[in-house]
Amino acid sequence: MKKWLTTNKYYLIGAAIGSVCGFCYWKFIGCASGSCAITSSPINSSLYGAMMGALVGGMFKKEQKSTV
Repeated sequence: MKKWLTTNKYYLIGAAIGSVCGFCYWKFIGCASGSCAITSSPINSSLYGAMMGALVGGMFKKEQKSTV
């Protein structure tokens, strides 16, 4: 478990920051009419933010050199 956390820490940190940002986006900007698929619900907005944050966080992960 500890090894998994250390190898995926950038994904997890990015997902946490992204979910908070997604929730804040819903809270302060959101969608007034309710017809927006992502920003009409705090859960959808937080999940989308977590997914985007994990993708951005994964960009900072260093590649391992393979010795073949």
